[in-house]
Amino acid sequence: MAADFISFHRPSIGLEESEAVQRVLNSRWLTTGPVTQQFEHDFAAYVGSRYAVAVNSCTAALQLALDAAGIGAGDEVLVPSYTFAATAAVVAHRGARPVLCDSVPGGFNIDPMDAQCRVTSRTKAIITVHLAGEPCDLNALQELARRKSLHLIEDAAHALPASYRGKRIGSISEFTAFSFYATKTITTGEGGMLATNNEAYAKRASVMRLHGIRGDAWKRYTSEGSWYYEVVDAGLKANMPDLLAAVGVAQLKKADAFHERRCQISEIYRRGLGRIEELEMPPTGSADNSHSWHLFILRLRTASLEITRSDFINQLKENGIGTSVHFIPLHLHPYYQLIFGYRRGDFPHAEDAYSRCVSLPIYPDMTDCEVERVMSTVEDIVVKKRRRVLVGAI
Repeated sequence: MAADFISFHRPSIGLEESEAVQRVLNSRWLTTGPVTQQFEHDFAAYVGSRYAVAVNSCTAALQLALDAAGIGAGDEVLVPSYTFAATAAVVAHRGARPVLCDSVPGGFNIDPMDAQCRVTSRTKAIITVHLAGEPCDLNALQELARRKSLHLIEDAAHALPASYRGKRIGSISEFTAFSFYATKTITTGEGGMLATNNEAYAKRASVMRLHGIRGDAWKRYTSEGSWYYEVVDAGLKANMPDLLAAVGVAQLKKADAFHERRCQISEIYRRGLGRIEELEMPPTGSADNSHSWHLFILRLRTASLEITRSDFINQLKENGIGTSVHFIPLHLHPYYQLIFGYRRGDFPHAEDAYSRCVSLPIYPDMTDCEVERVMSTVEDIVVKKRRRVLVGAI
């Protein structure tokens, strides 16, 4: 990789994270323990939830939410097609059917009206995704959940520290699952958190994340614990170790500063690129909401360009700019077509967004010079590949 290549993502890791990990190493207690408990306490306070359960991925947090909600074989769960594989895979793992839904016109998040049309007598829950960090229309989804007696689970992998109508994501619904994967707004390398205001759900998740063992299973090797344990259900191996939680504690203290920088970069992009007719800026949502800007998803108006989306990405790469595509809608993947019968054309709004989208680099470690270089490179490609209209041609 060239030295001047601007990666799609770079984690913002400093001395604080290194020192936190070293303290855990020095303690000789590496797995789930007091540092994980501290991370849970700090995280719950930060998002405004009563409880937070640390796990090894957002996927695990979603699995635990579905378990606590009692989702099982024969049930149906509404899921946006425009999301990453994990959001729907956890439903299939429970023996339930993921019922895919379209995106809002001109955006990425689930369309509550489309979701409503797909509710049946077997529907038991909705998993909504705050795509790129833009909060969904939670009011509409909560009303749908209330009328149809459905559980509402938020996949907030992108949404720390977004807020909806003045309330931080994580404090609103029955369940909210967060990700601390390497590219996320704060990271532990791998990791996740399940936030809830329901004590019974939190206790269930705490048991099920560690083999279904009752009580504080991790304490059995400490002076406070006992060798005796009881398995009360077939749980997962999904706990977060103190080594990763230490990074999380340090990262959480920087979350507000990280968010401020992401917002600055998004505003620079919007001002600089928003004037280019061939480019469509990402939705920002309602003025009452706060976007996390985990992703900045640009959409090409391909009819105005003499270049495909793939060629556009390749030219950015050739000019030293890393990008990504978020996401290939689930109904376009072989598994969902073969097992559940979905086909291309089923979700036109999701397909339109996907066919034109390019995610640009946006992270706190980006310098102003790098941001400007991304914008100038994007603009140069557009100018060179702009479709020419011949005026007066007969």
